[in-house]
Amino acid sequence: MPRKTKLFFPVLFFVCFGLVVQAKTVHPDLFYTAKRVNDFKARIKSDTAFAGYWHRMQQGCDQALSRKTGGSMEDLTFAYLVTGEDKYAKRAKDLLMALVGQPYWDLMDDRTPVWHAGLNTSHKGWLASVTFDGIYNYLSPDERQSIAQKIVKLGIEPVLDEWLSKDKRLQSLNNMGHNWWAAIVFGAGNCCLAVMDEVPEARKWAQQIMDASDQFFYFDGSVLENKIKSFDVNGGFYESINYANYAISEYMQFRLAWTNSLGVIHRSYDTLLQKSVDWFIESAYARKGRMMSLNFGDSNDFANGSKPAAILIALGMGRPEYKWYLKQTASGDFGEGINTRNPFGLLYSPDLSDAPKQPALAPSAIYPTMGWAMLRNSWNPNATFLGVKCGYTWNHAHADAGSFVLYHNGENLLIDGGDVGYGNDAYSDYFVTSRAHNVMMFNGVAQDPQDQYHAVKNPGHVYDLLDGGDLKYVLADATGPTSRNFLRNYRNFLWIGNVILIIDDVHTYDIGQFDFLLHYADTAVKKGPDLEITKGNAGILFRPLYPETLPLGYPHDFPEKLKYRIDYGIKDRTTNVKVPYYVLSAPEKTDRTKFVNAILLLDSSNTARKTFIGSSGANAAAGRNNLPKIERFQGNDYLGLRITQGGIETKVYINLMADGRMMHRNSSIDIEGYETDAYITALSFPVGADKSNPDALKACFVANGSYLRKNGKAVLSSLSKVFGYFEKSGDTLNVQLQGQPLIDLSIRGGGVKRLRVNGVHTDFKMDEEHMIDIKQDDLNP
Repeated sequence: MPRKTKLFFPVLFFVCFGLVVQAKTVHPDLFYTAKRVNDFKARIKSDTAFAGYWHRMQQGCDQALSRKTGGSMEDLTFAYLVTGEDKYAKRAKDLLMALVGQPYWDLMDDRTPVWHAGLNTSHKGWLASVTFDGIYNYLSPDERQSIAQKIVKLGIEPVLDEWLSKDKRLQSLNNMGHNWWAAIVFGAGNCCLAVMDEVPEARKWAQQIMDASDQFFYFDGSVLENKIKSFDVNGGFYESINYANYAISEYMQFRLAWTNSLGVIHRSYDTLLQKSVDWFIESAYARKGRMMSLNFGDSNDFANGSKPAAILIALGMGRPEYKWYLKQTASGDFGEGINTRNPFGLLYSPDLSDAPKQPALAPSAIYPTMGWAMLRNSWNPNATFLGVKCGYTWNHAHADAGSFVLYHNGENLLIDGGDVGYGNDAYSDYFVTSRAHNVMMFNGVAQDPQDQYHAVKNPGHVYDLLDGGDLKYVLADATGPTSRNFLRNYRNFLWIGNVILIIDDVHTYDIGQFDFLLHYADTAVKKGPDLEITKGNAGILFRPLYPETLPLGYPHDFPEKLKYRIDYGIKDRTTNVKVPYYVLSAPEKTDRTKFVNAILLLDSSNTARKTFIGSSGANAAAGRNNLPKIERFQGNDYLGLRITQGGIETKVYINLMADGRMMHRNSSIDIEGYETDAYITALSFPVGADKSNPDALKACFVANGSYLRKNGKAVLSSLSKVFGYFEKSGDTLNVQLQGQPLIDLSIRGGGVKRLRVNGVHTDFKMDEEHMIDIKQDDLNP
């Protein structure tokens, strides 16, 4: 597409020795365009907040001018464009001349061969490109030509040579195709667009970079180098929220500069970009205060993807929920997000007055390629949000397969171990290791510490997300990353009402000690059968149930109970501040066991305390009123729990025959008269209902089951095992179903007149036995 030109004279193109001489471009045309600046001037007349942001920025520029040197090139350039005062441009030019006068922008001489283009090239290239473009009209033609040639030498040629060229290239997407590649290559793209008037070849270089972006977004991993694909099929980026924002933002800035200077383009991965912003949103925790995000890997609590969201809006590719998200992040000061402390944020922060109250996204989401899952009870501020990570380990992704975090009532109560500066020994010794995360350990080990450097060969996975409202489920498989010791390392998250069950199914090659690690945010105190974990007004009870409960009396008197101790890690973002975490240990060494722990969510209805009398007859702890009631029971070949809350009684059965201990024989058991082969079954009845009558069921959940029947009456039947949740609401049967590509399921539906399958209303027929058939076509309408 032709560049925008001033049409005072006919546009002439001369071709001489293969060189295209282009018409004069209207500068600035990358980011600080005349339209954007004029819109900003109008905004500060009516928007007092933005007027305040601008006045603080201008004041900072004036303070810089009161000194002989120094100041922010970006801010000074912006001040020149807003005010038209040359004093700002003069200082910006001085700083730019010093920048392009350097012998090089990066020199990594600790590498063989030496690298001449790294992240400093990107950072300095950004400053040079926006400043050169912004003060272009203040510079003389000779100054423009001189500066442009130096930008080519310092910020473009080293990148083209080492990162893209055929004859000199050092890098590949296999070794550097993450945030570094995006920052360095797309940063050079900005430089190319900035100097096109003085260096016509730069247009061709920019096109080369844009064409290479396809390979970046579609990189599918590498078997020999243990790399997974960079982007999940649903849009997530494995490196963490922090580095995903960085990588995607660097591309989005190049895309924006291209659009402003050359015109609108469309790329095949545009839908993936939108999905990536959905992932940022689904990783966020809205609260009455500063929004938080999942901080798995090298990230932080307040990292976000606000810049990609804002640029997509600027490009006309936004969605309404992006404004909801930007409204949540508007009060934050995450340095690499869109914020009002820099000119880019002032120009590209959209008007949020029409932001929706909630995003039009499902409350739960799964990212199967990279191994993330998010479950929440609503999008309301201060809701409950469970984050699960069971995927890849390398570079910025820690050795945390199977880990989880929990946000509740505005606080992050069960936490990730965090992060620290890369130059600190604790980064390698603690933060990236399994010990810093909520995982299962065997003899003090989970993942091999080498995974974070060499990349895990067999990453973890998440599967079979179900969200039926009152019941949610997801399966995490951490066996691959821990297979040096574990034959099975499965973690099931089963969320029922105000109870979240964490069911660990573990089996190892040798007999040894199993430990469950629990990292918490603020205060954790043992009270009776629970660990009461609180921060501010938020609280939960963490209750171990199997293989044993916590001792109610002196631990020495109850050696058969679960053992517990406090170990110490290092506080997030610190070097030597120790923080405690709990280690829950099986009472005996074994090679196979089930850990079942319950999280009881505390809210305003159960804050009143009561006295808890333990089995020892002693006043063991302070409990709470109106809690869900949880009772343990066991039978032949199963572990059981009875959960009573809100007038509903739910029985959960864990089938011990379904944990891989048998070959060829199905895992058939009888559980209180119900026959099933399901791995986990949960049956919910109204309190007082006839539990022998399957038609009285309020809801039913099965994990990996092919049949469930009672007294010859089938409740469900499928030739292949399915993961499903079936809940009656009036005369409607709501079905959440996961399983094989081809499913032919029959399910009991007495009294049902309407059917919803995975959120979609579905036509159905019911036979004389009150069974409804659901076929694969119903799952993909």
